[in-house]
Amino acid sequence: MNITKWLSALPQFLILLPTAASCYLPTEKQMKYTPARTAALCLAVLIPYALTASWVHAALKVSINLILLLSLVPFFFLFRATVKTDLPLSLAIYVGVCAIETFPIQFAYLFDACRHPLSGAANLSAEAAFFRFGLSCLLLAAFVRPARRHFSQAVDNFDFPKIWYSTVILSSAFLIFNVLAVPLSYRTLHTGRMLFLFPLLEICALALLTSVYVLFYRGTAVIVEHAKLKERSQLLEMQAHQYHMLQEHMSQTARLRHDFRHSVHLLSSLAEKGDISNIQAHLTEYETRLTEHVPANYCTNAALNALFGYYHEMAVSSGIHTDWHIHLPEPLAVSELDLTALFGNLMENAIAGCLSLPERSRYFSLTTEIRHKNSLYIVSTNSFDGHVRKEKDRYRSTKHNGNGIGLASITATAEKHGGSARFSNNDREFFADVVLRI
Repeated sequence: MNITKWLSALPQFLILLPTAASCYLPTEKQMKYTPARTAALCLAVLIPYALTASWVHAALKVSINLILLLSLVPFFFLFRATVKTDLPLSLAIYVGVCAIETFPIQFAYLFDACRHPLSGAANLSAEAAFFRFGLSCLLLAAFVRPARRHFSQAVDNFDFPKIWYSTVILSSAFLIFNVLAVPLSYRTLHTGRMLFLFPLLEICALALLTSVYVLFYRGTAVIVEHAKLKERSQLLEMQAHQYHMLQEHMSQTARLRHDFRHSVHLLSSLAEKGDISNIQAHLTEYETRLTEHVPANYCTNAALNALFGYYHEMAVSSGIHTDWHIHLPEPLAVSELDLTALFGNLMENAIAGCLSLPERSRYFSLTTEIRHKNSLYIVSTNSFDGHVRKEKDRYRSTKHNGNGIGLASITATAEKHGGSARFSNNDREFFADVVLRI
């Protein structure tokens, strides 16, 4: 084996470093391990791979482009094993990054063609490999901010598998285009105006692909924001419903207070006659009417109180036996929006689970308590039919093909406030245990 050829092939694998980093930028909150541990794991794989692949190229004369192309599949499984995203999302990110990274390769061929016009793509020079690495790092630097601020929001909140698969198709088209456009002989680029048209075509293709990505992620941001506004609107509707119930109760008690003197006269008359049974019946009716339409008071926060009242009324009207014990910190030490989203998802999922059973088997237990003065513990147990869909210890939605958005939102809220969320089930019950630092 030619040692010089082996060493000269090594720089061509430097592009794997910015490519790997680009894959993890939008999945910063979806990584299974810490960034340092993930980087160490990637380096532990990529360094031996680069050494071995260079040896295969030098000893067996296998094209480096072919080696890299065949390595796309195992590298995807490595990426998939280090993130918590589901298959459509992981695939969309990975193929999208690979498609973007084919552009520095094309410009590196152009650079190499200018320096070595009689060579070809199979013999990329070391200086061209370093040039490609530099361009890839520049692309990475350009995408750092939008990937961490905007793309990550779509990754964390946008769970529509069919749409993510459609981006895979688009990215694959550009990836295949650039693979087919590789100049096997640099003489092709020196023919006619190809030395001008080739980079122009690549720049236009890169601009088009980038524009599509930006528009896609801007679109997902609008959809996510619309969903948040809809959630807020539902909460306002719940508060309005609670206020309406309070008004009804006030009107009812006002009428009772106005008619109280008639009740006193009636009771006095019955007492003179010694009619104890009618006195008791009248008092019982009066007490029933007095407590009618009384809105339950779960906490002092109006929004959360309306939320609990809304879902409790929904549970009772659905024949669900409820056992709730709500104790929240006052004043709230956690964002009101975060808590309403967490409890809303928790109660909605629990009630939906109960509805999968006959009415006599439905029950929903919810307990919240403050422990150690710095932690809010939330324990939810509900009956359900035992049917679940799971992938890699993550619950998937039984309503569509994606993940359970509600459970993912609960987990994200818990982790945001330094806590955790655990979900489990048996054949008859579903359990949720959530901890938030307050």
